[in-house]
Amino acid sequence: MAILGSNLRRADAARERNRAHMLSQIERVRQLERRAVEKSGQAAPAFSRKHKLLPRERLGELLDPGRPFLELMTMAGYCGIEDPNPETSIPGAAIIAGIGEVCGVRCMIVVNDAGINAGAMQSFTAPKVMRCQQIALDQKLPFIQLVESAGGNLRKYQVERFVNGGGMFYNLARLSAAGVPVISVVHGSSAAGGAYLPGLSDYVIMVRGQAHAYLAGPSLLRSATGEVATDEELGGADMHAAVSGLADYVAVGDAAGIAKVREIVRALAWTDVSSPAAVVPPCHDDEDLLSLMPVDGREPVDMRELIARLVDGSDFHEFKELYGPHTVCGYGAIGGFPAGLLTNNGPLDPAGAAKAAEFIQLCAQLGRPLVFLQNITGFIVGRTYEEAGIIKHGAKLIQALSNAPVAKFTVLCGASFGAGNYGMCGRAFHPDLLFSWPNARTAVMGGAQAAMTMRQVAENAARRRGTPIPVEELDREGEAIVEHFERQSGAIHTSSRLLDDGIIDPRHTREVLRLALAAAATARARPTSPIQFGVARF
Repeated sequence: MAILGSNLRRADAARERNRAHMLSQIERVRQLERRAVEKSGQAAPAFSRKHKLLPRERLGELLDPGRPFLELMTMAGYCGIEDPNPETSIPGAAIIAGIGEVCGVRCMIVVNDAGINAGAMQSFTAPKVMRCQQIALDQKLPFIQLVESAGGNLRKYQVERFVNGGGMFYNLARLSAAGVPVISVVHGSSAAGGAYLPGLSDYVIMVRGQAHAYLAGPSLLRSATGEVATDEELGGADMHAAVSGLADYVAVGDAAGIAKVREIVRALAWTDVSSPAAVVPPCHDDEDLLSLMPVDGREPVDMRELIARLVDGSDFHEFKELYGPHTVCGYGAIGGFPAGLLTNNGPLDPAGAAKAAEFIQLCAQLGRPLVFLQNITGFIVGRTYEEAGIIKHGAKLIQALSNAPVAKFTVLCGASFGAGNYGMCGRAFHPDLLFSWPNARTAVMGGAQAAMTMRQVAENAARRRGTPIPVEELDREGEAIVEHFERQSGAIHTSSRLLDDGIIDPRHTREVLRLALAAAATARARPTSPIQFGVARF
């Protein structure tokens, strides 16, 4: 292995501009996250009157004190159909979700944020929950859900949300069948399809006097059949514990329900079987990561500077350093967990694509997880590169990436343009987890390039028709295209559409990847006992 040095100069004026720019972007993300927390917190008086804990208080009771909680997809649904106004829109899709430790066991936790519109489902609620379920399935993480939701917002009804939302229940059945425990606490309403959230769980706790689970609530029941019944009669905790058998445990109050979850997790003995090697911190300061990426994304960056601040001891064994040098591949460890790292100091060319494919194959042979650090403008184009087989070698990379049976983790650190997004394990290639830095930009191409392409098409069409080129009209159209691409490509926008699993502070990259690699190591080492069906409450 080789210890990576650093050429970064902290006193450099450009780096100070980069740092200030990155910090401002981080603060924008944090402001939006605080908006969701503050909105939920406004419900405190109502929760207090009912002797209930706020959703984030429930989460705090559940998690081990002082242990990290990796919150996921905090921008989900921002500026969506519920509220397209960027000044008032509340991100998060009324769901708090993330990976945290419960009694020393790493778990996936999903909490309905009933402080926001009573936890009513939004357009991105189900997709966010389903993504969490998939992560739990892939990483063999016990799945814990704290349920309280007013159900779907009928004023914002969309048929595709109804149809696709069934995936939440499909995934719960798959989790249970795969031998991954599902634990639910019902703190409030769980109506209609939402009743299957506890119904498809392995362990169900309902809070007496608060929890209600039914396919049709009193109002719908009366309108549909004329039958009159109360919430408690239809779906209260005591009825489900003593009569229907849905509830396994009845708790008196939110805190007692969460204490029961911790008791169940402890009894499962689902201990963390991963055993990392000794950890040596990097030789360089992670504060430098704030100034690494230039304000102007067209400026080159040596991504080895990032690697030097991620891998243990800054110790990195580079693979084929002299061949396809714009593509950087090599072995290192993060938090004691070995990994193969891939990144780019330029576009993917034929040699770089072939090199990356070979390296992925070697990592698959070793069973080694892959970490992709994206700052990529795309695949290189031109006659020379077509003749050199860029399509053929790019296809090799796609084949290797798509079929390598190892965990994959991606961080969008800067540019993620064109097919480079695909070749470096973008969302469509199912990385186990994918995160963005606040400055990251994702698009089929840059806005200026798109505008120029469309302008050339329009000018050529005018020439073929023999008509004057409408210069002023094309100028206006070009400006509109650039603005549209800029708005679509930013990290907040892409994260709001669940095209990543969250926006992270660059300084936290090593810790986030350490957690991800630990989860992957545990999943690989843990034997499970799959069955042919999920839990069946006969």
